[in-house]
Amino acid sequence: MRIDIITVQPGLLESPFSHSILKRAQAKGLLEIQVHNLRDYSTFKHNQVDDYQFGGGAGMVMMMEPVINAIELLQAKTTYDEVIYLTPDGATLNQPMANQLSLKGNLLLLCGHYKGIDERIREHFITMEISIGDYVLSGGELAAAVLVDAIGRLIPGVLNDETSALFDSFQDHLLAPPVYTRPEEFRGWKVPEVLLSGDHRKIEDWRHTQALERTQQRRPDLLK
Repeated sequence: MRIDIITVQPGLLESPFSHSILKRAQAKGLLEIQVHNLRDYSTFKHNQVDDYQFGGGAGMVMMMEPVINAIELLQAKTTYDEVIYLTPDGATLNQPMANQLSLKGNLLLLCGHYKGIDERIREHFITMEISIGDYVLSGGELAAAVLVDAIGRLIPGVLNDETSALFDSFQDHLLAPPVYTRPEEFRGWKVPEVLLSGDHRKIEDWRHTQALERTQQRRPDLLK
């Protein structure tokens, strides 16, 4: 999979993609991430990428020309399955969405900034809009990092144990059950006996029951 990211703050994305699972995914050749500085596509003085909004009001707007230049030049080299705009008013990212996007070949992400992008870009170039929650960030870079991480870990071969992702929270619309590791007892706190029984059927039943109870307590909306 290849993911290209257009941003006015490329430095914000250096660390998230240089460590842990995403670093290994790139080293294995399973995921290619290219970050593009939007200012490199500006034809204006001082590489300007924003301007005042028509109608007045506080905040600047990302201009059409630099963004469209970047999108079209990248599209001339790569065919993208989706051109995704990270924005607070997009569809909220969830596990099924991440699952779906992990099956794509090439994605182009556009990080919002300032008051957002000229609406005409959204109308004519964006195919998908994604939010990571009902709050506002300084820009779409952190949201892009979250999205890439959620997608990248699902690519076959990225995780050491590929079945691990199948049992993550939200994969079956339930939160994950409690997990335990050694020691079996610490300060009198014991691991549930069923997990030490070796009876895989009982263990799976216990985990499912725990997942249901945890979801009912913490996220009952998922059960609807």
